[in-house]
Amino acid sequence: MKLTRIASLSAVLILFVAAFVGGPYFPDFGKCGFRSVPSQVAAQTSAQAQQSQTPATIADIIDRQITTVEKLITEAAEAMPEDKFNFSPENLNIPGADYKGVRTFALQIKHVAASNYALYAPLTGDTFPKDFLGGNGPENLKTKADIMKFLKDSFAQGHKAAATLTTDNILQPAKPGGSSARLHRATFAVAHAYDHYGQIVEYLRMNGIVPPASRGKSD
Repeated sequence: MKLTRIASLSAVLILFVAAFVGGPYFPDFGKCGFRSVPSQVAAQTSAQAQQSQTPATIADIIDRQITTVEKLITEAAEAMPEDKFNFSPENLNIPGADYKGVRTFALQIKHVAASNYALYAPLTGDTFPKDFLGGNGPENLKTKADIMKFLKDSFAQGHKAAATLTTDNILQPAKPGGSSARLHRATFAVAHAYDHYGQIVEYLRMNGIVPPASRGKSD
C-alpha cells in the first residue's frame, strides 16, 4: 500500500513539474502537461533555424550602425528645402541667444560628410582631396544636389571601411604609428554623425519642419 501511494504521489509530482515548467498558460499543452507533436516539431525547427544563422561579425555590427545614422541624416537633409540650406539659427535673432557664427544647415551636412571621409579613409587606404577631409568640406559645393551627393558618397566610404574590420585588426592603429585604433575611428564616426544629427533636427524644427524620423509618432 505504501509503495502504491508513493508511486501515485511521484506521478502527480512529475506531472505538476512538467506543467509548471511550461508557464502559467499552456495553449499547446495536453491534459497531462505534455507538448503536442506539432509544438515539438515547431520548437525543433526554430532551434535548427537559429543554429543555421551565421553569427554577426564586427563588420556587420558597425555597418548596421552606419546604416542607421545614415538614414536619419540623409532623410533629414532631404527634408530641408533648398532655399533653407543656408539657414542658421543666427538668422532668427532670438533675444538672449548666442548663435553668432554657428554653421548653416548646408555646412552641418557638409561637415558630417567631410568628417566621415576623414575618419573612414585611413581604414580603407583611399586618398581624397585635402578639402574632403574634415572641416566643412569643399567650398565649391553650393547646391542641395551637390551637397547631398557629397553626404551619400561619404557614407558609402563608411560602409567600405566597415567591411575591412575583423577581430584580428580592430585594435591595430588606423594609421601607421598612430594611437587611434581602427575600431575607435569607425565607432567615433558614427557617434560624431549622431551628435550633428541632433543639431540638424533643431534646424528643421526652427523652420517648422518635423524630422522624417519623428513623423507619425507622438510629436
